[in-house]
Amino acid sequence: MQAAPQVVAVRVGRMLTAGPQPSARDRREFQRMGAEKAEAFAQSWQAMAVQALAAQQQWALWCTQAWWQMALGGWMQPGAWEQLARGAQQRLREAGLDTALSGIQPVHRRATANARRLTGQRRSRR
Repeated sequence: MQAAPQVVAVRVGRMLTAGPQPSARDRREFQRMGAEKAEAFAQSWQAMAVQALAAQQQWALWCTQAWWQMALGGWMQPGAWEQLARGAQQRLREAGLDTALSGIQPVHRRATANARRLTGQRRSRR
């Protein structure tokens, strides 16, 4: 479902038909629109902050374990440094993607809920 474009289309159409003197119902909807955006993005930033903190803690633990692995003789194994570098790159890449995904989820939930509400669709059961 392409929720965001659908919601924008419905709301812009509603704004056009409301004209310069929107009804009380339209004014409530337009006010709700602004409040929902602020709330969704606040939830998004909070989710990203929590995920980034968790990723930082996991990274620190991994670095400590890698340091001990090298300190206890791992440096003598062929390819150990290369393996650690690949592991570090993978962990950082996954942490960034997880952080971005956690930030998108609250906005996506709100957009899909709005699309269902504005178009009168019921939520499908899987």
